[in-house]
Amino acid sequence: MRHLLANIKIKVDENVYLKDPESTEKGRQIIQNAILLIDELGLESFTFRKLAEKIGTTEATIYRYFESKHMLLVYLISWYWNWLEYRLVFATTNIAAPEHRLRIAIGILSGKVEDDMDFAHISEVILQRIVVAESAKAYLTKDVDADNKEGFFLSYKRLCRRISAIIQEISPTYKYPDSLVSTVAESAHYQLFFAQHLPSLTNIDNGQNNQLQDFLTDLVFKAIEEK
Repeated sequence: MRHLLANIKIKVDENVYLKDPESTEKGRQIIQNAILLIDELGLESFTFRKLAEKIGTTEATIYRYFESKHMLLVYLISWYWNWLEYRLVFATTNIAAPEHRLRIAIGILSGKVEDDMDFAHISEVILQRIVVAESAKAYLTKDVDADNKEGFFLSYKRLCRRISAIIQEISPTYKYPDSLVSTVAESAHYQLFFAQHLPSLTNIDNGQNNQLQDFLTDLVFKAIEEK
């Protein structure tokens, strides 16, 4: 099956960009180097001018693909969530037991990321660091309602719905499957961030990859346990 998926394309909603960066070599170069530069500088210090200098092009070229760095961030975050959904679908195909599928899903949300050679121009390891540090800035804005109407967060919502459906298979009477999934997804980010920068706020040790997965798995299964 891996061979059949080798040429898959992660599709981001077209409202997020002006021109699909995956459609050209220049666009893929923009994405590849934007990830590296945002990771190096942080979103606040990142600019299209600096990105253009890094790849030897003009700011106007970058603006043909994205109207702002906010839109570029939304694109990167959306790509990441779509990639996680792709991994989840691949990992759970032909697995009948929903409990097993849920454990896999929690592992994908919280586990260690490795670079996926099917998408050579994107370092998923570095992109995860951006998601952990910067993803909240994609929706904690005054324009979030308008952005939501444009479909900017469909990839995140689709992944959460997929995992929520597994929870409902296991525990049909559980009242808060959507809330639980979004809490776990966000907690995975926050706990990683705390482990790296604010360790007194977490019991997760930076670099101990299974701790976060074990914590979130325990949290989810205790929450949905039939009383």
